[in-house]
Amino acid sequence: MATERLYYNDPFLLSFTARVVERLVVEGRPAVILDRTAFYPTSGGQPDDRGTLGGIPVREVREVEGEIVHILEGEVSGDVLPGEVEWKRRFDHMQQHTGQHILSQALERRGASTSSFHIGEEVSTIDLDRGDFSPQELAEAEDEANAVVFEDRPVWVHWVTPEEASQFPLRKLPAGHERVRIVEVEGYDWSPCGGTHCTRTGQVGPIRIVHSERRGAETRIAFLCGWRALRDARWKHDMLTRLGLFLTVGIPHLPSAVARLAATAEEARKALEQTQQALLRYEARELYGQAESVGRARVVRAVFPGRPWEEVRRLAREIAALPGGVALLGSAGEEGRLCFARSEGLSWDMGALVREAAARLGGRGGGRPHDAQGGGPEVGRLGEALEWAVGRLRAWEEAERGSV
Repeated sequence: MATERLYYNDPFLLSFTARVVERLVVEGRPAVILDRTAFYPTSGGQPDDRGTLGGIPVREVREVEGEIVHILEGEVSGDVLPGEVEWKRRFDHMQQHTGQHILSQALERRGASTSSFHIGEEVSTIDLDRGDFSPQELAEAEDEANAVVFEDRPVWVHWVTPEEASQFPLRKLPAGHERVRIVEVEGYDWSPCGGTHCTRTGQVGPIRIVHSERRGAETRIAFLCGWRALRDARWKHDMLTRLGLFLTVGIPHLPSAVARLAATAEEARKALEQTQQALLRYEARELYGQAESVGRARVVRAVFPGRPWEEVRRLAREIAALPGGVALLGSAGEEGRLCFARSEGLSWDMGALVREAAARLGGRGGGRPHDAQGGGPEVGRLGEALEWAVGRLRAWEEAERGSV
């Protein structure tokens, strides 16, 4: 015997009594099937209702092979149970779902059919079969949807046969049903739907499109209705007010104030970058002046614990820009990292050198002949790896002299 769905006839029904038809265990939790219920199960993009049965919290409501299964937080006793549906969640879903019907029709009138929709915990989405919406078109659709809300049109439910359903201007014809439930927003939209809906469009409250994303030939829009739209507007207004107080301007002047702030920050960033580069250049010359000689090269060997890696790389490039400069630099953090660089006037292969040095750290490395990086987990062997690299350079230098 199929469960009688009380929410079909009265979405405002929150209290009811029902007889237990079957007791189950679902995923280790007690569950019941009732002869009648006001609890909506997860279906068609709409989440399930919550509340209590016999005083026990309802954890989840599912539809399984035509039966509505109520999964509970604990065991419930008795064959006849009182049920209470949580109103805040129910009404929220009524607002979002009815708002979706209205908004989908407004978008349909602009050449986009709804392929799917989903009511999320915070935001709902509609997937459309058109990918070239302009911001102006979306704004017009939003305005039209809200006009329907402000008109406070009745929302009717029609139970019809499939043949009778074909007489309605439906966006999508249903299939495989003996009876079809059509939700009508009077004179505006007709949709086959089993969800819970408002009984007048004024109950939906404001409808807001808060985001749109093109996905190839399709578009996904995110929207909010009713209390969700109000809460969203409230926190955004509060945030803008706080920003205005921080920048000592009114909300209408925030864009220009933020643009000026961003321009100032960019100027400061460039100035800081120039200063840091000058300091690195100065540091490179200091290290170069203290460097050990290997033939005509001056080799800077150093380990920098915790120094930003990009800074180490920039320092290596500054050293390599000096005549005969060679940088063998290490950075000690969670792992040991190596950065080797040489002047263009030298012929040593830094890529080959860093590969062998990184192997001594238990890792790998590589790169170009004049600039290469590597590393490995054995941080404590950084000094040893650099000392080996200097020895390798000396061997290369002697080999070059011997071939002359």
